[in-house]
Amino acid sequence: MKTPSKELESSSMTHEEEKEMLHDISKLQEQVQQMSHSQKLTEAKINSVESKIKGMEDKVDDSKTDLKRDMVDLKTDLKTDMADLKTVLTNFLQEILTNG
Repeated sequence: MKTPSKELESSSMTHEEEKEMLHDISKLQEQVQQMSHSQKLTEAKINSVESKIKGMEDKVDDSKTDLKRDMVDLKTDLKTDMADLKTVLTNFLQEILTNG
């Protein structure tokens, strides 16, 4: 059921005014679609950047883990080398003292 005011409004509008209003509506719909498309592109770019950041964070975490493991290995190797050097030096000194 139409309200009388709407009937009067639409009947008082000229064909040119109605055509202009439809044109304006069409332009607004197009602008809304463009904005929606732009927003979707922006969101996709943001998601891509967030994904890249996450990948970089994962690489940094992996690098930290690798570095810690390498430091432990280096410390172990250094202790072994020092023990070997101590043995060599001890044997060398004993040989010098024995032969000297």
